[in-house]
Amino acid sequence: MIKLAIVQMNSTVGDLTGNAARIVDFSRRAFGQGAHIVLTPELSLVGYPPEDLLLRDAFYSASQTALQSLAEQLSEFPDLHVLVGHPLMRNGKRFNAASLLVNGQIRSTYCKHDLPNGHVFDEKRYFEAGQDVLVFELGQVKFGVAICEDTWNEQMPAKARDLGAQVLLILNGSPYHMNKQHLRHQVMRDNVTSLGMALVYANLVGGQDELIFDGNSFVLDSQGNLQAQLKHAQVDMQLIGFADGEPVAGTVEPELPVEAQVYEALVLGVRDYIGKNGFPGVLLGLSGGVDSALTLAIAVDALGADKVRAVMMPSPYTAEISLIDSRAMVETLGVRYDEIPIDDCFRAFTETLSKEFAGLPVDTAEENIQARIRGTLLMALSNKYGAIVLTTGNKSEMAVGYCTLYGDMAGGFAVIKDIAKTLVYRLCAYRNALSAVIPERILTRAPSAELRPDQTDQDSLPPYEILDGIMQLYMEENRPTDYIIAAGYSKEDVDRITRLIKINEYKRRQSPVGIRVTHRAFGRDWRYPITSRFRD
Repeated sequence: MIKLAIVQMNSTVGDLTGNAARIVDFSRRAFGQGAHIVLTPELSLVGYPPEDLLLRDAFYSASQTALQSLAEQLSEFPDLHVLVGHPLMRNGKRFNAASLLVNGQIRSTYCKHDLPNGHVFDEKRYFEAGQDVLVFELGQVKFGVAICEDTWNEQMPAKARDLGAQVLLILNGSPYHMNKQHLRHQVMRDNVTSLGMALVYANLVGGQDELIFDGNSFVLDSQGNLQAQLKHAQVDMQLIGFADGEPVAGTVEPELPVEAQVYEALVLGVRDYIGKNGFPGVLLGLSGGVDSALTLAIAVDALGADKVRAVMMPSPYTAEISLIDSRAMVETLGVRYDEIPIDDCFRAFTETLSKEFAGLPVDTAEENIQARIRGTLLMALSNKYGAIVLTTGNKSEMAVGYCTLYGDMAGGFAVIKDIAKTLVYRLCAYRNALSAVIPERILTRAPSAELRPDQTDQDSLPPYEILDGIMQLYMEENRPTDYIIAAGYSKEDVDRITRLIKINEYKRRQSPVGIRVTHRAFGRDWRYPITSRFRD
């Protein structure tokens, strides 16, 4: 029986030495458990996606040196076949490649055929398409090799099958969005197991800027039955046996409810962004509202209470219950907490501007001054102590511009930037089901920016159920306005929300990078012009 180790590893972009050390460590463990093959994810040696590092010749030179060194290090495991993803420069052309390392040698190399160029992918910017097919035999089982997008149609798998492949080994850098695993299973059944091949799908895990790679590696037999599945959002490894080209059933990690999936993805994203970039910790403005409460809970779960600091900055309009609930939450979580009132700062600003504002009504100008004072204070603390500011705005607010440039948008990482307001509440309920950390009143009181007396979000916006529904159809699903109105939303609300989405593009372009958990986020896969007069 051939034993194959599925390595679900967390690579760091550009850390060739560290990534190689991880591959060696996994290989050592796998070899000790009797593995014959080790399968790592896409571009495992250099991290994924390297983006414009792939335009630098020095990156390819360093990658090739690291690959050769890795092959030599793996020679301590006799006859172990290790498949490693890496970039390749060949005859002046660049490829997304996978090499089979055996007994200190690079035995063979496969280059990715199908290069994705939509959503968050730009691979045609960097790579040429490969042409050759790689099939190797071990223990009377023939294994084909593919890389990620190669299996999202059946042309390349069919070529491997024509050369006798019984099992397709797939190196993947497949980013997470909600319910992505169902889609992966179905596509693999349509394009691989329908051809009579079993498959092993090894996916990357970890956070890379706004992208989350969720792992969830899996094995399907030639009938499309799930035989093994690795953990969600965690480094993992599992050995699978193959007899006569079919996998022996292994451990199938259960699929998590969507709230658990998303929450763990957010925790992973914060942990990796802070850790891989070397920040000593984080700080955030705590308001007594639901968004900052969720962000605080995620930060503590990701980093530990000792690396998180919360700052409450009450203004003349801050409700006493906001202070009470904030104090209760930080006491439960055990984080450092400070209160810095902004009354004097706000008074100084309004007095300085009193001649300019004379005779004009109080409006969003005064409201935004408060938000910008808070942003300035947080950034000052960040500069003094080195901790990065986590912003707390959600996707619903970002969509319609219900946020303040250089105010609540000021910071270094936007944790819930892709989380709609209605999902924010679901995630809070999920986190409280694990252990009660968010005071119940935060979840039941009307949401408010507290920038004027008795303010609520619904003074300026439709109910979030309506806003989020329109946003999902228009922004995420790309539906026309007529379709959205026919779905039951009023023309007034649809016109208003879609207009706000369009005119606030300039704000979103200036927002911090944030974690992507939907199939279309405001970021890499949303590229609308700021200056445009087109209307549906």
